[in-house]
Amino acid sequence: MTMRDVFLGRLYAALKEGEKVFVVTDDFGAPTLDKIRTEFKDRFVNVGIAEQNAVNVATGLALEGFTAYAYGIAGFMTMRCYEQIRTNLSMAAELRPLNVNIVGVGAGFSYDVSGPSHHCLEDITLMRLLPNMEVLSPSDWVMASRFAERSLRVNKPKYIRLDSKPVQQIYPEDMKVALDDGFHELEQGAGTCVVATGFMTQVARRALAQTNAPIGLVDLFSFAPLNEAKLLTVLSRYQRVVTVEEGFIHRGGLDALIVGLLARGGKMIPVRALGVDDRFIYDVGNRPLLHKLAGMDEESILKAVAAPAA
Repeated sequence: MTMRDVFLGRLYAALKEGEKVFVVTDDFGAPTLDKIRTEFKDRFVNVGIAEQNAVNVATGLALEGFTAYAYGIAGFMTMRCYEQIRTNLSMAAELRPLNVNIVGVGAGFSYDVSGPSHHCLEDITLMRLLPNMEVLSPSDWVMASRFAERSLRVNKPKYIRLDSKPVQQIYPEDMKVALDDGFHELEQGAGTCVVATGFMTQVARRALAQTNAPIGLVDLFSFAPLNEAKLLTVLSRYQRVVTVEEGFIHRGGLDALIVGLLARGGKMIPVRALGVDDRFIYDVGNRPLLHKLAGMDEESILKAVAAPAA
């Protein structure tokens, strides 16, 4: 299933239940969104291709007591209106509760053949920079559903980055996962641990299924909140860490979070970062091709975990 359909399905259910929800979109669609548009005309507005205005309108609705959602393509919802997110949400939330949820569809290379204008490789770095902002990065549709539920009850700004394509289920629907921890150790291993986020948890999981080596796998599904002490305890059991993200590496994303965490904890554990290295990829092709060109495909992950520690 797609993350967005599951997420929007929970919002549709909340509206049916009478919750004070309002959805704002930037001329972006989805089948479930069409149901909301048709059945709840007074709780939906399309502001057109005007992401800054979408954030402004959502902020005003939240100030009037709504749980507001600004829904659009991830790269545009983050970068085109970054000043509005910073001023209206991050800064304002310092002074009062404000439940605005920026829902960005198309994280990473989701829109693979659309080229670098639609690839979203900067959002983790940009959004985790802001105070008072939850940054949520689900790896499957089950976690997307959990974050939809969280968005209804946690009264603060959030950025929820969703994949645009159908994804395999990783988490059982009845499995209890501590969302405030921000991560879950999917596989316990020895020696090397892979830390991945979003769609790359799916890729890393498929890659590690091809080896008998006892490689650990951590799914980091929340950059904030994150139980850093607990994550440090988990990573301290390993001799090396490999991070995998659909984003620019060495630019403040997942790899920077892990390196900083280990440094602050006094752990001299080497970290190998896999991701996009200081360039835009103009080659046209599907997601596996883009991963291969960036050196972050399944084969590259297997080579990274097999290589001796630096």
